[in-house]
Amino acid sequence: MTSAENQQDATPELPHDQQPANGGRNVLQRARTNRRYRGEAHGHHHRDVSGGWLRPAVFGAMDGLVTNVSLISGVGGAGVSRHTIVVTGLAGLAAGAFSMATGEYVSVSSQNELVEAEVTKERYELEHNPESEARELAAVFRHRGVDAELADRVARQVGRRPEEALRMHVREELGVDHHELPSPYVAAGASLITFAVGALIPLLPFLFGFDSLLAALLIAGVAAFIGGGTVSRITDRPFLRGAVRQLALAGVAAGLTYGIGHVVNAAVH
Repeated sequence: MTSAENQQDATPELPHDQQPANGGRNVLQRARTNRRYRGEAHGHHHRDVSGGWLRPAVFGAMDGLVTNVSLISGVGGAGVSRHTIVVTGLAGLAAGAFSMATGEYVSVSSQNELVEAEVTKERYELEHNPESEARELAAVFRHRGVDAELADRVARQVGRRPEEALRMHVREELGVDHHELPSPYVAAGASLITFAVGALIPLLPFLFGFDSLLAALLIAGVAAFIGGGTVSRITDRPFLRGAVRQLALAGVAAGLTYGIGHVVNAAVH
């Protein structure tokens, strides 16, 4: 507690005969505690939703898991050896991880470049047509319920600070904050790592010497169930809903590729 808070919460020095009794002291103390508690309870914080890591991380993990369990199921349905499954699974892991990372980097970089181009255009308009931009911003405020006179005053006041005016115009017109764009490096790294982790899970039995496609499917199923449920909890959705959905999707994908591998193997032989 700071000295200012100590001074604020301190009981005023009163003459001895005016000091509150013990019950009065307790009431004062409870009142101070309640005030502090209400202030802290009112405050809240939000999770970072603009860093660009959650979407590629979730997509990478689930894609890695479903892709490799499907790939393993396909070649397993064809009756290949454990060695072939391991080589195929590791190749799928590496290819998929690098492909996902490259795609995320290019995608996020391109999106950021598009935003930067629009920001440059908006900066030019603010520099060369300030009155028109002020009217445009005032119209946005009026559309949100602000009185016309107040909207005009606020728009002109904001216009006196070029960078703040640019930020507000970009946020209102493009729906983004150009100072908080996602990082392509974070997106690529998150995608690469989580895809590799997800793709590694169905390979674990074969890497440890077990020649059992069923074991790989069971482990992948548990991972899909837990992963889907965890994502649902992160987004404040019911755990079971996300878990069952992800398990069902992974099961359908693995079942279809197993069937394709079995049919192809029978046709070839």
